[in-house]
Amino acid sequence: MTKLLTITAVSASLFLVACSQAPEGVAIHDPYEATNRKVHEFNVGLDRAILRPASRVTAAMPMEITGPVTNFAENVALPGMMVNGVLQGDIKGFGTNSMRFIVNTIFGIGGLFDPADAIGLYEEKTDFGETLSVWGVPEGAYVELPALGPSTERDAVGEFVDFFINPLGNWVHDDVKPYLPAARAADIVIARGQLGSTIDSVLYESADSYAQTRIIYLDNRRYELGTVVQDAYIDPYADPYFDPYEDQ
Repeated sequence: MTKLLTITAVSASLFLVACSQAPEGVAIHDPYEATNRKVHEFNVGLDRAILRPASRVTAAMPMEITGPVTNFAENVALPGMMVNGVLQGDIKGFGTNSMRFIVNTIFGIGGLFDPADAIGLYEEKTDFGETLSVWGVPEGAYVELPALGPSTERDAVGEFVDFFINPLGNWVHDDVKPYLPAARAADIVIARGQLGSTIDSVLYESADSYAQTRIIYLDNRRYELGTVVQDAYIDPYADPYFDPYEDQ
């Protein structure tokens, strides 16, 4: 626990010092756009070459195969969410995720099945990016990460810390550990297959897939966290590729 607190405290401190502050009233703070666009091009190429073809394979598979993979990946992520619940002071979320993990691990055969859903124990999804938000750390600039996709400076730090604070790696047998990242990767491919047409329309049919991805991510993330940019107005005419009627 001491190591965990040290990691989180140092990460939050470094972020507070290093993050790019958005000017007042700016809804989309993207000072790294030139670099972000290059990373976006790389990510689209990665999707075209690997992720999209693989997702089409999983989309054609029956739920009896893909369902247990998704269930397992979600179950092994719960201990990390439990830690974030504690760090956020969210006792209800911590309790729900703890009970869900216990029920699915014991009665769901290690998390391959999801009996917790049947009794109303639904996942309280969270991450260290949300923990930083609860602590009052600002969003920072928009960034696109190689392979990981759209993010913000705050959420990028969250991705890094989440890798270390999930205590599950200390509990499972060494023979099981290689399956944890493999399950996560498979879950990403399966999710890509489930959202195939939507993601394809953004990445391959938009006039500017970078701008479209950016606004979708920021809107969704801010909605998840219940945050807004004060006194900010997004002018749809400021971006020539922004279509207010697209995907309506």
